[in-house]
Amino acid sequence: QVQLVESGGGLVQVGGSLRLSCAASGSIFSGNVMGWYRQAPGKQRELVATITVGGSTNVVDSVKGRFTISRDNAKNTVYLQMNNLKPEDTAVYYCATRQAGVNYWGKGTLVTVTA
Repeated sequence: QVQLVESGGGLVQVGGSLRLSCAASGSIFSGNVMGWYRQAPGKQRELVATITVGGSTNVVDSVKGRFTISRDNAKNTVYLQMNNLKPEDTAVYYCATRQAGVNYWGKGTLVTVTA
């Protein structure tokens, strides 16, 4: 069974940090690019960061220098370290990947940044 399970969200003040985790079933994690997306209230889901099996990363400009994506292939887990959080980072954060033409999503974890 394919599963992506996010954790680590919560309430944090402006300037604070959170570390999100996404635990994936082995069949969906191995050999695949993993990504973090987010969806803010009233907005479309957007890409935040991606990481290849080899560890090459890409983050969008809006979070560059603040967010870092990483993965532990031995633990089938991908992380999103979020520093210097801003109110506009408030969103549900989703872990995702694609395999054999199928997109897989977790259920998301809510991050709320308060002033």
